[in-house]
Amino acid sequence: MISIKKYKAAFNTENLSRREFIAKISALGISVSLAPLVSPAISYGKRPAKGGTFRLGVRDYATTDSLDPTTPNGKGMWCLNYQLRNNLVEEGVRGKLIPELAESWDSSPDLTKWVFKIRKGVEFSNGKPLEAEDVVHSINIHRHKETTSSVASLLAPITDIKITARNEITITLSSGNIDFPAILSIRHVVIVPRDREAMLKGVGTGGYTLENFEPGIRSIARRNPNYWKEDRAHFDEIQVIGISDVTSRTNALITGQLDAIGFCDRRTLNLLAKNDNVQVLRTAGKTHYYFPMRMDMEPYDNKDIRMALKYAVDREHIVQAVLNGYGTVGNDQPINAAYRFYADDLPQIEYDPDKAKFHLKKSGMQNNIFDIYVSDTPFAGAVDTAVLMQQHAQKAGIKINVNQVPQDGYWSDTWKKKPWYASMKSGYTTENIMLSTVYESTAAWNETYWKNEQFDKLLIDSRSEKSTEKRRQMYREMQAIIATEGGALIPMFADIVDAANTKIGYDEIAANEELDGLRCGERWWFKS
Repeated sequence: MISIKKYKAAFNTENLSRREFIAKISALGISVSLAPLVSPAISYGKRPAKGGTFRLGVRDYATTDSLDPTTPNGKGMWCLNYQLRNNLVEEGVRGKLIPELAESWDSSPDLTKWVFKIRKGVEFSNGKPLEAEDVVHSINIHRHKETTSSVASLLAPITDIKITARNEITITLSSGNIDFPAILSIRHVVIVPRDREAMLKGVGTGGYTLENFEPGIRSIARRNPNYWKEDRAHFDEIQVIGISDVTSRTNALITGQLDAIGFCDRRTLNLLAKNDNVQVLRTAGKTHYYFPMRMDMEPYDNKDIRMALKYAVDREHIVQAVLNGYGTVGNDQPINAAYRFYADDLPQIEYDPDKAKFHLKKSGMQNNIFDIYVSDTPFAGAVDTAVLMQQHAQKAGIKINVNQVPQDGYWSDTWKKKPWYASMKSGYTTENIMLSTVYESTAAWNETYWKNEQFDKLLIDSRSEKSTEKRRQMYREMQAIIATEGGALIPMFADIVDAANTKIGYDEIAANEELDGLRCGERWWFKS
């Protein structure tokens, strides 16, 4: 258990209330309400040593995965991408932006023009030097009309990108955006060679070079001896192995067949933590598990139906039963206390069968059966969550039919295809990127197919607003609009929980994604 008194002293927060204090340090990626036997994700072992084969077991490693960063890929694939490639900007712990392939950046006063200085002396794994032309190409592949990129909408405001010096690019935006460098830290915007054939072979500027890649099965990468980061990429070899079943993945760690696993089953986590050879890595982050309702389809185009279903869910029960307490209650909007502009004063949508009945009756659909489509692909416990929601809703007279679909092909056959389904979202560096990626009308990941002119205007205006207080007010209003008008049923935020054998060393772990921001291959090492 982390001492609140200890951290209040460390952060000089003695005058804060307990709620204010927890919100403050949660925003720094620190958990203060840890379950027994689980330590915060900070290692105090020996400093990094080189060597060894690191075997990583991941969940969503699909046969459709590709080394093309514009294609939809699972988290396992992005672990591989970060072994092979870098961004211009790296997101570190607590959301800190770190110069990566960009040595520095600066903007015009109106935030519409951004100049990035490209790091000198960096080579791709095929020996070719990194040039400004490669950086321009890597951004432009997300911008052309035929792109399948999930970040196309985030980069759409770019009106011009050009090389203004040998190692310098200048990007012009249609409107100011204070968060633009953070967009370039998103995992999709990795820098690749402008030679497409080389890109598809996994060529990059990262700490490892690709030896073998079998989509959905495994990948093997070996350390790049010419890596430009001297303090990263410690393993001799990394194997990423796809194991969709969480029990099989956990057993492989316990029996020593794997060195680390992502996406642990929180229902059995306390048992795993009792193993002397295993360390559980828990970080309070921004990940939320949820159930999007497509607002362009009946019956979810009806606000009363959406509100009936939201009031029909016992969120506290779900956090305890599905997450085993390793998380917090959601409020049907994607911003929590880990974000700077979290609106903690919004009324909590609570389990209220009477209110659910009221909205159901108002909709005139008392006899409707609501089909929900789920598998445990988006998150471990998705099926169990849907079953609990079905049971909770019965008290309000709401009939939910749980359709369990195959895990294989979930992202291609169910996600965004069915009217109501399970999904999950990891957090992003800033509120604006999170909201722009999933809730803006034009967003590729607009899973609820929601279009709201007032929300879109606030979102766009907030990008160029320099006043912190005005931005805070804008984000509060956006969070309120999503919670009361939107189609996202968000019952819970899940702590990030991974596990590794006790030989693995690491520094403080990032809270933006699983497995140390998906960069465990570059950041971790064997202690001996």
